[in-house]
Amino acid sequence: MIKYFYLRIITIILFLLSSSLFLQAQVIQGNISSEGEVLPYASVGIQAIGKRSTADSQGNYKIEGLNCGTYLVYADFVGFNKQSKLVELDKDKVVTLDFELTQDLSLDEIVISGSLKPVSKADAVTSVEIYTKDFFEKNPSTNLFDAVQMINGVHSVVNCNVCNTGDIHINGMEGAYTMILIDGMPIVSSLSSVYGLFGIPTSLIKHLEVVKGPASSLYGTEAMGGIINVITKDPQSANPLSIDIFSTTWLENNIDLGAGYGLGENLYGIFGANYFKFGQPKDKNNDGFTDITQQERISLFNKLSLNRPMDRIASLAMRYVYEDRWGGQTNWNPSKDRGSTQIYGESIFTNRFEVIGMYQFASTQNIYSQFSFIHHEQNSMYGPESYKANQNVSFAQVYWDKNIKNHSLLLGTSFKYTFYDDNTRATGIYDDNGFVQNKAQKTPILGLFLQDEWSLTKNQKLLLGYRFDYDQTHGGIHSPRIGYKLSVNKNSALRASFGTGFRVVNVFTEDHRALSGAREVVFAEVLKPEKSYNMNLNYNVKMPTDFGLVNFDVNGFYTYFTNKIDADTDTDQTKIIYANLDGFAVSKGVSLNVDVSFYFPLKLMGAMTYMQVYREEHQNRKQIYHSPKWSGNFLASYDFGNGLTSDFTMDWKGPMLLPTVQNDYRSQYSPWTFIGNLQVSKKFNDNFQVYAGAKNIFNTIVKQDVIARWWDPFGEPGNGVAPPEGRHDVIFEPNDYSYTALQGIRGFIGVRYNIL
Repeated sequence: MIKYFYLRIITIILFLLSSSLFLQAQVIQGNISSEGEVLPYASVGIQAIGKRSTADSQGNYKIEGLNCGTYLVYADFVGFNKQSKLVELDKDKVVTLDFELTQDLSLDEIVISGSLKPVSKADAVTSVEIYTKDFFEKNPSTNLFDAVQMINGVHSVVNCNVCNTGDIHINGMEGAYTMILIDGMPIVSSLSSVYGLFGIPTSLIKHLEVVKGPASSLYGTEAMGGIINVITKDPQSANPLSIDIFSTTWLENNIDLGAGYGLGENLYGIFGANYFKFGQPKDKNNDGFTDITQQERISLFNKLSLNRPMDRIASLAMRYVYEDRWGGQTNWNPSKDRGSTQIYGESIFTNRFEVIGMYQFASTQNIYSQFSFIHHEQNSMYGPESYKANQNVSFAQVYWDKNIKNHSLLLGTSFKYTFYDDNTRATGIYDDNGFVQNKAQKTPILGLFLQDEWSLTKNQKLLLGYRFDYDQTHGGIHSPRIGYKLSVNKNSALRASFGTGFRVVNVFTEDHRALSGAREVVFAEVLKPEKSYNMNLNYNVKMPTDFGLVNFDVNGFYTYFTNKIDADTDTDQTKIIYANLDGFAVSKGVSLNVDVSFYFPLKLMGAMTYMQVYREEHQNRKQIYHSPKWSGNFLASYDFGNGLTSDFTMDWKGPMLLPTVQNDYRSQYSPWTFIGNLQVSKKFNDNFQVYAGAKNIFNTIVKQDVIARWWDPFGEPGNGVAPPEGRHDVIFEPNDYSYTALQGIRGFIGVRYNIL
């Protein structure tokens, strides 16, 4: 009986094995293509059972060893929409299942900065770079000033090593030439170009659009070097609640709160709040001064969007920023030493309010109106020197967008009115006996602009633009531009452009050196508006390869300046002498951006810029300060699965010329610098994420004194105060000698929570 029992068991096992072999004989195979072209090495699989395969070089795939049943099979390829199909495996051993994927248009974002109206990035005549919120989350930052350091050719420069104010350079051109827009409105200018950049939290950002080169034909003054357009989040797609909190080992604490809401059926809103606090004085370089300013900042934002018939636009946004920052000698006390002549400190209070709106008229024509109002109030003390300023900027424009056959026309008018008043001699009337009375500056500028985007053929476009602005002081100013785009094929395009720019200057609101330090401000002449002439050549190509999708973007640029405002700090170390350059200035170079999305979960991005930025006067050529010939960025992201990802980011810069003073003991040129950051994040579900890492992992910091004569901030050369050993007798100068981070390696940890 035992013999028959074992025989029965063996029979059952053989039956099960044969059945299993029969059931496992099912195969799914097919081809993956798009618009008649195969997609080599695309991914295909069945997520429910963890099956995954890769197509060969001809786009053919095969999934073997399947049981009979119903499966949801997906096909995925970088740059294309993922597609899923339901298939039933029954009696047929081999089932053919082909996939025809479509390009992912979400990767070709809609941009407005290049032509003032929504177009796809691929169709835009003007080259526009796009950086999403996800990009900036790979190295968490609290504000726009710090975040843009990850963008190739864009350089955040600290202008004061005591109060840490700064500006943003594009292709080596000073921050005053960069126009910062919020939702297309010129929000950051003049006074706030120095003091307002830290008040724009990254939590506001849906994405950034960056245009390098003059954009004055559309945006007028202050857009000589380029524009950075902050596109804020859309209320209709905002999460009901989002929270992002992080802190560093330096106890820099940041809280971002967002809430989307509805008011009735057609009105949507989004509220955002940002709070940043850093209140731990640090003096790692032992010069007696704070390395980083103490800051407390709150930013409140609310945006409303009305859902109108035919998708016509109506939106209104408001933002309020308050900031209290101070830096100086570590024993400086905010309550008793503000304005002191004994203990040096710089204290800045900022109150800022903004309103931004857009309305599309309900007519058969596409007529749009935009408006903004900014109130910026500054209360500052630079040692014993007081600087109190108020600025109101009102802006409005109306434009008409019309397509006529193969012409896309844009015709509009704008009006900008700036009121500026302060307690310096910039707004004073003087005679031989000195001050007579205060006179606030009132600057109206009326503009007219016309643009025609002409589709010459299916693959060629020509952009013609012209702008006329009238300034009461400088008269009429003309700004033409021309652009050309050739679509070589569906994956590559060549773009060329020529344009002019202009800028009406307010030295006191734009140059921090005019207010701090021990120098006397001297105007050698009545300043004329600056002008620039720019040429750009851009080539972009997307290349599917055996290992992934590669995107190359090469850009050559050349900008020629006339009437450039020059701040001469070399002729006399006790003075800053302002005058129009009796010559010209040039910014020229080439930049390369490469990003690779592999078929496995790795993404690499690398960028490099080589440029020469200089001024020439009386046949003497000199490099512009803070404009390194070589610079670049690098990013590597890897997805380990199960919500675990890692990100490494780095920006690097070659030697740059730094402003020094007479008898300065510090080097005129900076060394090569590399700032690396590492982050690991874990997403537990769509709602909750934890991230942690380290900033400046190479511990790169300024190796020399960032503040000249830090041992005697109130003295003059020859006043009898003996400098430390190895130092020369120089003037106190807290500005501009900064070429890399003032903070060394530090850790951070944060959490993100969203209600979807």
